[in-house]
Amino acid sequence: MTAATASKAFRARGTATEGRSESELRDLVRIAGTELELAPAEDIIEWAVATFGSRFCITSSMGDAVLAHLASKVAPGVDVVFLDTGYHFAETIGTRDAVAATLDVKLLSITPKQTVAEQDAEHGKDLFARDPDLCCALRKVQPLNESLSHYDAWATGLRRAETRNRVIAPVIGWDAKKGKVKVSPLARWDDAQVETYIAENGVLVNPLQYDGYPSIGCAPCTRRVAPGEDPRAGRWSGTGKTECGIHV
Repeated sequence: MTAATASKAFRARGTATEGRSESELRDLVRIAGTELELAPAEDIIEWAVATFGSRFCITSSMGDAVLAHLASKVAPGVDVVFLDTGYHFAETIGTRDAVAATLDVKLLSITPKQTVAEQDAEHGKDLFARDPDLCCALRKVQPLNESLSHYDAWATGLRRAETRNRVIAPVIGWDAKKGKVKVSPLARWDDAQVETYIAENGVLVNPLQYDGYPSIGCAPCTRRVAPGEDPRAGRWSGTGKTECGIHV
C-alpha cells in the first residue's frame, strides 16, 4: 500500500460514523499485530488510516511533532488530539500552535471538564502535589477517554526505549480499558532514529527538549533532568509515580 492509496482511503471513509464491534477490532489486532510488527512506521500509519478512516486519530503531548509529521504525510487532515490540562509549559502550548499552523492536520485541543480554578475549589489547591494520580485522572485520563469515543483506533508516540514499563509495547495492540485499537508506529524506534528523523525532515521540537527536559509533562510535575539521569526522572520526581495512567 502506498501513502497515496492510504490517503485516498482516508478521504473516502471520512464520513463514516459507525464503528466496528469489539470482536471485529480484536480480530484486526490479532492479525495486523503480527503482520506489522517489523513494518516501517509509515506503513503502520498507512494501515491504520486505510482500515479506520475518520475513526482513527493520533495523540500528541507535543514533546515533538514526529508522529504528527509522519501522519500528515500519509493522511493529510488527520485528527491530532492534544490534552490541554491547564498546567502545560508555555513552550508546549507554543509547540501545539506551531503544529496546527504548519502541518496538514486537524488539531483538536481537549480540555478537562473543570478548569484549574474549579478543580481547586472542589478538591483543594494544588491537587497534583497531594494526589497526583487523581489529578492525572481528572485532567488527562478522563478527557482522553471521552475524546476517543468517536474513534475505533488511536495512535501514540509511545516507544519501547523510553521506560522499562514500555519494553513490550506492541505496534498494534488492544487497549482493554478504552475498548480501542492502540497503534504505536514508533514503538521500535530508538533515540537515534527519532533524532535522525527530526534532523532530516525539519520536524518541530518543543524547545524544552534542548533545555534539560527530555520528557515533558505538566509544568508543576516536571523538572529538569541532570546529566546521566534517566530521561523520565524529571516526571513526578520524588513521588514514585512513573505514568499518568494513559498507557497503564
